Amino acid sequence: MLILYILLILVASILQASTGYGFSILATPFLLLFFEPMEAIQINLILSLFISIVMIGKVKVDVDQKVLKRLIIGSIFGLPLGMVIFLWLPLNWLKLGIGILILVLTVLMIAQLKMKQTRNRDYGAGGLSGTLTTSIGMPGPPLLLYFSGTKTNMEILRGTTIAFYLYIYVISLTIQMVAAGTTQTVWLASLVGAPVALIGIFLGQLLFKVMSQKFFSIISYSILLFTGLYLCINQLFL
Repeated sequence: MLILYILLILVASILQASTGYGFSILATPFLLLFFEPMEAIQINLILSLFISIVMIGKVKVDVDQKVLKRLIIGSIFGLPLGMVIFLWLPLNWLKLGIGILILVLTVLMIAQLKMKQTRNRDYGAGGLSGTLTTSIGMPGPPLLLYFSGTKTNMEILRGTTIAFYLYIYVISLTIQMVAAGTTQTVWLASLVGAPVALIGIFLGQLLFKVMSQKFFSIISYSILLFTGLYLCINQLFL
């Protein structure tokens, strides 16, 4: 289990550093196999926050401050809703619903569905991201789907999402620990994962320097399809 955990954190960290959103989307489904739901979500939040802190200095020049502000405002309404969902809705139902939603929206994006970026949609994306962060620890899908649909430049997408995560992970982790408590396992696993994440950040930075916009899009859609399929199959057949 330890080797698999280390490999998971390494690959997820590489994706996070190179794309700005890969860690939670890839790590959370597998962490749920190794740990209790509360522990898996908190480990994900702690390591994601750690990665964001390490990377913010490198990407802050690419942050769209106006969009970031609207995402944060939107998330204020989504964060408490996500905590209510986590405490009251069966996790299996939640994961299945999210998996189906991710698959449907990703297919639409691959089919070149485009949307115009607006203030209200920025707020909405932030709200959905906040809801998914406190409920299952996955803020990435709403932002990735939204920014992909608006054809946002990959540098701006990466910088803005990492800056947003820096805020939302602090708030979400605080809400999680106050409402659901925490365990020693959470902090020991996070301690083991932190140095592995540093290696992943270094490798991800190298990958980002040589990655084209087209390759970036392929990675984005692949991650979303994998995540959606995994969530659905895991709930329906496993």
